Amino acid sequence: MDKKKALLFRILAGFLGGSLLGLGLSKWCSAGTISRIMPFVEPFGDILVSMLKMVVYPIILFSLIYGAASIPLKKSGRVGGFVILWYFATSLFATVFGVALAWIMNPKVGGAERLASDYMEGAKEITSSGAANSFGDFIVGIFQNPFAALAEGQFLPIIAFAIAFGLAARAIIDAAGESAAPVRAMITAVDGAQQAMFKLIDWVMLYFPIGVFALSVANFAQNGTLLFGPYLRIALCVIVGVAAMMFVIYPLAILLFCRENPLKAFRKIRPAMLTAFVTRSSAATLPVSFRSMDDLGVSRSLSSFSLPMGATINMDGVCVHLPVFVILAANIFGYDLTFVQISMLCLSIMFASVGAGGIPGGSVFLLFMVLEGMGLQPDQVSLIVALALGINPILDMFETSCNVTGDNVCTYIVAKKNGMVDEKGAAE
Repeated sequence: MDKKKALLFRILAGFLGGSLLGLGLSKWCSAGTISRIMPFVEPFGDILVSMLKMVVYPIILFSLIYGAASIPLKKSGRVGGFVILWYFATSLFATVFGVALAWIMNPKVGGAERLASDYMEGAKEITSSGAANSFGDFIVGIFQNPFAALAEGQFLPIIAFAIAFGLAARAIIDAAGESAAPVRAMITAVDGAQQAMFKLIDWVMLYFPIGVFALSVANFAQNGTLLFGPYLRIALCVIVGVAAMMFVIYPLAILLFCRENPLKAFRKIRPAMLTAFVTRSSAATLPVSFRSMDDLGVSRSLSSFSLPMGATINMDGVCVHLPVFVILAANIFGYDLTFVQISMLCLSIMFASVGAGGIPGGSVFLLFMVLEGMGLQPDQVSLIVALALGINPILDMFETSCNVTGDNVCTYIVAKKNGMVDEKGAAE
């Protein structure tokens, strides 16, 4: 067994062992006992997430600069447009699919006020904070001091600056030719920094089995029982939709567009899917996604652009997740949604998903905007958001794994269609 397969086996063993232990704790131990145990378990998982966040921001900066600067401007515009178009197309499909599935499964929950009571205060805080953010604030927030954005972990400003900086460097290279030697040297240095970051990722990966075990224990010990009882129909609706996207729609896309067995790609993508599941963060999974694309032979110039962009704007799991709570709200409050309202709902969810931010639980903050757009009153919005908070830690694991799978599948398909896959360089 080679090192990569052995590592994947250890990660899977850590996940399964941690999940079983966590579910056992949730079933046989009281909440007080679990709360006393968790301080001895959670730090080992937090270390993994912190290490991933330590490397993800520099990787985004270096990778996007190198990716934008390494492709001629004419080709980068075509490939970049293809990537963005694919992300929005899959998001729209996932939204329509999520609405249809929620409509068919018709999620309901009894005693909503009682279930939501424990989370109502947090839901009201989300509702009030969400109301303060306007579209103008969102646009202005993209253009900030890149060094401040790096320090504060704000993805959109980092991405905007890195792409603009890389394109500016490429424009100088294309226009000046040989006289652009200093700029070429700078891009080479950026590539060197990027490669050093990937070596750092290799070292972080050695800790993965321990971190995954601890995260799995904490996730399922604290939230595992939420999959049962009154939340079951909501959970099943989201999980069925996400599973269909990951294991039916995405493989079909690879089969149709690449004319090859999807299992080849999915074997390489598995570590990223699992990492997204346990960390609940598209952004924190980026280092593993880069490695997955390297193993498939995808050009670094493409993955450096496509994956960070996908971690920010491609949220197919969110697009499946949000309609479930919208239909739930319609059921609880007796709203009859017309075809026009459903169409507007699909568009609002698709565009709202761009703001999910690639962070754990990001979709809950978007639920406010979508529900307000339905015309719900603030107390009604707070009730639905509170219900979402109650089960979100579990659903977010499936949702994030779907998001990351979509990022990887998109990158691979675009690479295959544009001749940016080195079949010989792909790891077996």
